[in-house]
Amino acid sequence: MKSPLTLVLLLLIGTVSFCQNKQSGKVRNTQVSSEMGLIKISIIYPFAEGNTFNMNYYETRHMPLVAGFLGSNLVKYTIEKGVASGIPNTPLPFMAVGTFYVKSLADYQAAIAPNREVIRADFPNYTNASPIIFISEVVH
Repeated sequence: MKSPLTLVLLLLIGTVSFCQNKQSGKVRNTQVSSEMGLIKISIIYPFAEGNTFNMNYYETRHMPLVAGFLGSNLVKYTIEKGVASGIPNTPLPFMAVGTFYVKSLADYQAAIAPNREVIRADFPNYTNASPIIFISEVVH
């Protein structure tokens, strides 16, 4: 266990370093993302009048179904529920976003291709919206 003096010194050094960076205008994010270098597949469900989305089904059935096809290539997946627009008093732009983080785009595509019809056939069980798919590489 560190002594109280050691903890105070570490806190002081961190505070001084932060203040120096802030005064010079060089406040920066020094935390490196654990996802850096991974391929990120974002499935975005746009909001529109009449669109529906069953979050419970998506969370408990659809995403685990797709994740099962990805095997060891899958690092993790996330599910986000839309709650507001970035501009007050404007409609929500997206109802939900599902994201898969994978090691290899080629392996992702190879796993999804033979299962595409099964995945698409499941859409009506949770939404009537047409998803937008955005594939990117995490750089920070």
